[in-house]
Amino acid sequence: MKENSNSMHGGQQPQKHYGITSSISMAFPREVDHQYTQKLSEAMKPFGVFEDEDELNHRLAVLGKLNTFVKEWIAEISETKNLPPSAITNVGGKIFTFGSYRLGVHTKGADIDALCVSPRHVERTDFFDSFFAKLKLHEEIKDLRAVEDAFVPVIKFKFDGIEIDLLFARLALQSIPDNLDLRGDSHLRNLDIRCIRSLNGCRVTDEILYLVPNKENFRLTLRAIKLWAKRRGIYSNMLGFLGGVSWAMLVARTCQLYPNAVAATLVHKFFLVFSKWEWPNPVLLKQPEDSNLNLPVWDPRVNPSDRYHLMPIITPAYPQQNSTYNVSTSTRTIMSEEFKYGLSVTDDILQGKTDWSKLFQPPNFFLKYKHYIVLTASASTEENQLEWIGLVESKIRVLVGNLERNEYITLAHVSPTSFPGNKESCSENEFVSMWFIGIIFKKVENAESVNIDLTYDIQSFTDTVYRQANNINMLKDGMKIEATHVKKKQLHQYLPVELVQRKKRSIVELNRNSNGGSSKRSSLDGSQLDSSRDSDSGTPFSSPSSVCKPSRPANREEPGTLVELSNKAQKGVLYGQYATVSSPAGSTIPTVVGRSVVPCLDSSRDTTSPTEQNQNGATAAAKRPHSPTQDGSPKRIRDTADLVRRGSGPWMDMSRAILHIQTKSCQILGGVKAMPIPTIDTSRTQRLPSMELPDVTSPLPSSNHQRVVKNSIRLALNRHR
Repeated sequence: MKENSNSMHGGQQPQKHYGITSSISMAFPREVDHQYTQKLSEAMKPFGVFEDEDELNHRLAVLGKLNTFVKEWIAEISETKNLPPSAITNVGGKIFTFGSYRLGVHTKGADIDALCVSPRHVERTDFFDSFFAKLKLHEEIKDLRAVEDAFVPVIKFKFDGIEIDLLFARLALQSIPDNLDLRGDSHLRNLDIRCIRSLNGCRVTDEILYLVPNKENFRLTLRAIKLWAKRRGIYSNMLGFLGGVSWAMLVARTCQLYPNAVAATLVHKFFLVFSKWEWPNPVLLKQPEDSNLNLPVWDPRVNPSDRYHLMPIITPAYPQQNSTYNVSTSTRTIMSEEFKYGLSVTDDILQGKTDWSKLFQPPNFFLKYKHYIVLTASASTEENQLEWIGLVESKIRVLVGNLERNEYITLAHVSPTSFPGNKESCSENEFVSMWFIGIIFKKVENAESVNIDLTYDIQSFTDTVYRQANNINMLKDGMKIEATHVKKKQLHQYLPVELVQRKKRSIVELNRNSNGGSSKRSSLDGSQLDSSRDSDSGTPFSSPSSVCKPSRPANREEPGTLVELSNKAQKGVLYGQYATVSSPAGSTIPTVVGRSVVPCLDSSRDTTSPTEQNQNGATAAAKRPHSPTQDGSPKRIRDTADLVRRGSGPWMDMSRAILHIQTKSCQILGGVKAMPIPTIDTSRTQRLPSMELPDVTSPLPSSNHQRVVKNSIRLALNRHR
């Protein structure tokens, strides 16, 4: 019966057009598709992605109480401002939710993003003064704190065990009715920028839900994709991957292209579409609209900086913004790899070769690369450490960008998981957190060895963090950042030995059972990346056995040269692009900012002199083009497009459809293709917007107890191991 549902349902309802293009397929699900969807739901249950009825009801009760508090508070404020009693009775006020809770995809124990909307006579200062005080008096509210100076000001608290982030916006209305719809652009008139930012989350979430054909299919698919992204280590807007709203928009676009499909099919089509997507063509859920409110929107025709966004996913609500401006060449490369891996796994699942659990197996990050940077942030108190690691983590993408611009580095892959340090190995009152960045170095042709200097890359990052901390008066005694270069075999100094060994054992087993026993796959940069998967989770562990570094000093060499970035246009949309290079096999001298570590030297390591090093650096390249696009070749992109148009090769129907979708995205931004390629200031490429970084002219902190380390970080790579 289900197999004939296409014709059955086709006569009952007209086909609706979703998104900026027509759908790829209007096919209705078969019985087997429903079976695979049920198996998908069962596979996700062990990960706590579904709340039970009691937990859902508890959230509703808490939000109901909070909504009552808001109405009471606004009435009280209205009375103090001498509004007539009749107006006070009808003044209203309301709590709106957004984010994962509003989308209906929140997990067990997740927080709730909420927005307090007030009428025009209630000021933001009232929210942070009198409403904050009202919350403080309530016994069910704990851990109350206000962040009034944030980019989006917020009050954070726990209400009866549920974490809530509460924003504030006042509208130019006399009262706030319970049936208020925030999707109307007219609500943005005459608002200050902080209110517009606060409203944006609700408006984007509501628009996404409005633009999907079937909300339940969308929600289950999004739950699966979010779980997959978290398990694969690519869920973090802060670190340059994608955040929740970006994943939601990609899933919503997939639902638009397959409006009648169920979740199992949509998950597979998600990987199919975005493994073939030619970034930086933008992903759009609807035709961009201009509401004539003079607010800045994402538009590469008008804003030169928008042309260099690498993976644009554009929010559907005015003012339209790119939700992925943090994405770097490395993180795009990694995510593109994962899309292809996800397609391979879901192909096998739908062919009955494996089950859904394989899709959620995490990669073994600590066996994937030969070289790592260990970034350590430490503070003298736990309270200081919480502040400090928040700032350091928010700037790690700056370090990744710096490393990408080094002429000898092809890829810098940061793991979103941070790890605690071991107090026994460090100072008695020191609190430590560590992040690990996998590095692929360029293979230098016709050179026995090359000396690589990372001093500038890492020092400019630490200077940025110290400046920011100093500018916001956060920097306190004992706050430090240190960076160490280590090889894979030295990770046991930082991670529990059993963690590494356990992953190695499961890697061997998985290699025998997947992909014909192959343990390697070609990465998009042309090198061989370890693609082994295992079933161990990448969750933080208890303190590692050794964090403090042994004592032999590292050799010093002269800095290598930095090179400029080359930029090209892809598919008529102007963005910075980079060509790719291969990974070397090399030996290293591990070094640390401010400390020494035991060098693990190969006997064959060439001891190149500083002069020779500078010569090597000078002859290596005058530019550093590197691209996350497969094979790094613009010619390859054109050849692929020509192949699709000629109708040869596999997946041609699908490829034609995706090519049409991407072409339509470019046409909507009419005139972009005709724009000349600008000359790019390489000092700005891949940098954050100026508002994100402190002024480079800001002085570095110079007090004695606030140490800014200036030691060198240099290593040597030998082509022969």
